[in-house]
Amino acid sequence: MRDYYTLKINLPAGIVSPGTLQAVLRSARSANVRQVRFGSRQQLLMTVHYEDLRTLEKELRTQPIQYEVNTDLHPNIISSYCGEDVFRTGAWLRESEYHTVLDQFDEPPRLKVNLSDSNQSFTPFFTGNLNFIASPEPHFWYLYVRPKQSNTVFCWPDLIYTNDLGRLAKAVETVLLQQWDLGEKGCDEAALYAAVTSRHRFITQAATQEVELPEFSLPYYEGFNRYGQRSWLGLYRRDEQFSVDFLLDVCALCLKTRIGEICVTPWKSLIVKGIEEKDRAGWSYVLGKHNINVRHAANELAWQTEDHSDEGLRLKNYVIRYFEKYDMRTFGLCFGVQTRPKSEVFGSILVRKRPLLRIGQLALFSVYDLYFTENFNPNSRTYFRFEKGLLKAFLPNQIERLCRKFSARRWLETGKALRAETDPPETVAEALGRVHQCPHCFTVYDPAYGDERRGIVPGVAFAALPPDYACPTCDAPKSEMLEVATTLITTD
Repeated sequence: MRDYYTLKINLPAGIVSPGTLQAVLRSARSANVRQVRFGSRQQLLMTVHYEDLRTLEKELRTQPIQYEVNTDLHPNIISSYCGEDVFRTGAWLRESEYHTVLDQFDEPPRLKVNLSDSNQSFTPFFTGNLNFIASPEPHFWYLYVRPKQSNTVFCWPDLIYTNDLGRLAKAVETVLLQQWDLGEKGCDEAALYAAVTSRHRFITQAATQEVELPEFSLPYYEGFNRYGQRSWLGLYRRDEQFSVDFLLDVCALCLKTRIGEICVTPWKSLIVKGIEEKDRAGWSYVLGKHNINVRHAANELAWQTEDHSDEGLRLKNYVIRYFEKYDMRTFGLCFGVQTRPKSEVFGSILVRKRPLLRIGQLALFSVYDLYFTENFNPNSRTYFRFEKGLLKAFLPNQIERLCRKFSARRWLETGKALRAETDPPETVAEALGRVHQCPHCFTVYDPAYGDERRGIVPGVAFAALPPDYACPTCDAPKSEMLEVATTLITTD
């Protein structure tokens, strides 16, 4: 008999209400669960001792909460909703559109479904079996189909109207699963399209061109950040473990301050949106109470490991220590660690573990292969092998080589673009004065402008600010802000 079981609760599109999450966490705590994780498909994961499992299941059924134990028959629907209003770049896709789509799924799908804004790179496009991507045409979506256990992706001939997306997903899933149950290995695109459209009618437009992948750029998704008159808070944990008591305090504060949703990201982190300025002190108190750090390095945030993979986490931390020691530049890249066959992670650089020798089911002497995606875009489905058969000790150095390859490639592309233009006029820098800048988020305090949000009028010198003054963006204390010179750039 197993001592522990993995219990999974899907959070459709990575959205959960504080009240629902609070009820689940209270049930988990009564079953002696002290920490939980969030998966790469934006689901809630917890490890439960077999003696407590029956108690937890009984409580979840009374709520009612759908869950699975040691199975993944119904993969979570994932989406780019977590970046909406935070990193938004799309033209028409809004929160209401996501909810309209989610309301169409009466039953949890058996295939992986992705919903993505086409102008973001924070969440993956093609890690699902049915990948819906917002098109330039308002309220219409591309569909990219990837059959189970296949790396082949093909574009559906039509753009699908938002209100028909759920019905189409169900129809395509039914045909694909029928083919799978019959043991058909391949997937005839034309036959699949004919089988679906012959039985159902949908509002569509012809897909005249395929989706254009945006250049990858991972935004810094941790800590307090302003948008409009409010702030959002990103929460990341190095060990991917979130204390149940901490999350209960988060839920309680959300309910108290009327925040209706908490978002889970594919990076196994949380985003809380809509924090009012008057409530910032409450959030700072909760973070301090549980000793939560929110200033991790960007290159540490740009990793994705498999769910419940302590081995993958150890390998990630091993490489990050090398990054820190040699002060490596990894801007524009993200990394994935794959320790299990047929698992899927999101990354422009991918580390895959494999056994050097296998005797029956016993794997001996593991080595690592290093891959990168086409154009170093993690949404690409084309992988190139950079090195194979690496021992763990040599892996960080080879990753550094690959990072340098990426940086050199980007420099060459940028250099060619610059040389194609006429020489720019000579620039002259004129010293203006000195300001104080936050070293964490680069927010500047300029006495010429003051800080309107904190009630500080123009003309107040930095030294005259109160001792408890903090960075208005990330709450870094006044003592950490650095004096820097400002310049005016002029041309001759």
